[in-house]
Amino acid sequence: MKKSLAFAPFLFLLSSCLGYKELPVEYDYSYRGNFKRYRTFTLMKPLGLVDTTSTGELIEKSIVNRMRFLGYKQTDTRPHFIIAYKMFADSLRFNGYNQPDIEEWVKTQQVELSYNPKTLDLKTGTLLIQFFDRRQNRSIWQGYATTYYGSIDFNNQRHLRNAVISILDKYRFWAEGFVEGTAPKEQELP
Repeated sequence: MKKSLAFAPFLFLLSSCLGYKELPVEYDYSYRGNFKRYRTFTLMKPLGLVDTTSTGELIEKSIVNRMRFLGYKQTDTRPHFIIAYKMFADSLRFNGYNQPDIEEWVKTQQVELSYNPKTLDLKTGTLLIQFFDRRQNRSIWQGYATTYYGSIDFNNQRHLRNAVISILDKYRFWAEGFVEGTAPKEQELP
């Protein structure tokens, strides 16, 4: 009996992983992004409108959870970047870029390259998540999942959560100072 109880946490963890299916997604980024220097974020809220639907709440909760996991702090006061999302129910032509893998570019080059544009004809059901650098007033990263790459059912919470997780899995930068105690020193008060 004790042996079977010892495996219960392992089985629970395994079963929770089976519910997640990573979708193939694309992402683009700005060569002017300071990806290792960001610490705080906030979610963009449309003026006068509040998305109180369960879909909007699920997307926002999934974004916040992922960013906190990466060590970012949510704040409404002068955040380093602002995160926006948009669901497109209809098809659209989308402009993206052929770029080196973002992690390799940050590690090796840190030099601005030329942008090699590409146009994608995205089918119905596209989810777009964008990060805006507040100081630079520009988009620095965007990830998108669509039925062009894998099936997304916006009415299915599990599919929607998987789409958000799959997109944000492509943004793999820890908040500045979060890993290995490298946090910048706070100024001491007199």
